[in-house]
Amino acid sequence: MLAVVAAQVGLGLGGCGGEPSGGAKDGRTVFESLCASCHGLDGRPPAAMVARLGVRDLTAAEFRARVTPGLVEQQVRAGSRNKLMPAFAGLLEDAQITAVAAYVASPQLAARP
Repeated sequence: MLAVVAAQVGLGLGGCGGEPSGGAKDGRTVFESLCASCHGLDGRPPAAMVARLGVRDLTAAEFRARVTPGLVEQQVRAGSRNKLMPAFAGLLEDAQITAVAAYVASPQLAARP
């Protein structure tokens, strides 16, 4: 399963000269280019990703009730404990991690149709 996630991250590296988000600085753009393949454009992961990898629904009420930019930033930097979500520290700039964390924790993501 880790190979599936690693392959998706690797695909993102190919056309960007080693920068998986293409150098984007905006949290929404980073999310769409890097996170949406697993979590869905609107934060709702495809059923196959939930079944195969247990990908979290970022719009779920239980998650929205406790989400903070700090929580998301830690997850993005370090990856998941079960190692299915890779760590992006070193792949993304600090500003990109901070921006995507703020976007995921914002009502803007939760309000997307």
